[in-house]
Amino acid sequence: MKPRPGIPALLAIAAAIVAADWWTKRWATATLAGHPSLGVIGEFMRFTYTRNSGVAFGLGAGLPFPYYVFSIIAAVAIVYLFLRQRVPSPARRIALALILGGALGNLVDRVRFGEVVDFIEIGWGRWHWPVFNVADSAVSIGVVLFAIAWPKREAAGDGGRAAPDGGDAADASDAAPHTSPAP
Repeated sequence: MKPRPGIPALLAIAAAIVAADWWTKRWATATLAGHPSLGVIGEFMRFTYTRNSGVAFGLGAGLPFPYYVFSIIAAVAIVYLFLRQRVPSPARRIALALILGGALGNLVDRVRFGEVVDFIEIGWGRWHWPVFNVADSAVSIGVVLFAIAWPKREAAGDGGRAAPDGGDAADASDAAPHTSPAP
């Protein structure tokens, strides 16, 4: 049985994200734990070691909830979305692979340690974004890319249906010349 087109690439990208996330978290633990923040790009980007038992941005830290459940749900949802589309666009394939890789990267830490290692800190002046990691970056980039690549729907005419090739019905109809009745 031939694998569905795009699945090997989806798995390869997701595996690369998991590997990069694992390696960088291991590096951060060995290099940064117990040490002051390390400036990378002045005060704008610093490496600051922290452990996060909550979800994104430390929300829910310390609460007795198995947050790995979110990662499992996200991974299942990504596989479902990927398989649901006949031929996902390359941008959507990459977006789903990034989200899957990020979800799995954080899942590894949550299952093993009950928390994730975060170490990338971005800030400017008094404003600082919560500390994050490579998996979080992959999820964020994937969500933005997926939103950008979301099928456009024509306001009228196609009823919001997607084209059979997984693209957009509006895009498919744009290839045909448009004619209007004479007034």
